[in-house]
Amino acid sequence: MSLKIYQYNKCSTCRKATRFLDENKIPYTTIPIRDQPPTKTELRKLLASYDGDVRKLFNTSGMDYRQLGIKDKLPDLSRDDVIDLLATNGNLIKRPVALSRSHAVAGFKEALWRESFLR
Repeated sequence: MSLKIYQYNKCSTCRKATRFLDENKIPYTTIPIRDQPPTKTELRKLLASYDGDVRKLFNTSGMDYRQLGIKDKLPDLSRDDVIDLLATNGNLIKRPVALSRSHAVAGFKEALWRESFLR
């Protein structure tokens, strides 16, 4: 399995996720989400895994989310607008983001990661 993890080193949730992967001997490649956000194609895959619910992709507790007033703007944004916004600002994306050929997951919930990546 080729697994990509978009993460931020200082994020405790990201560290929990990589610790889970290490403990389960799941190979992965890390990518700094702030410097290199997921591509538009990857974000569309992630969005599809949440049945098009764009709110699931956002780091709602992040400073950028609050400062840019995304909560109020979100209802008026098209899916393409959301993808464009996320592809240019990794701080807005819920992290970590894990992408394999068959799965795309934002955030770390151990049960979901077990189901998605321990096969």
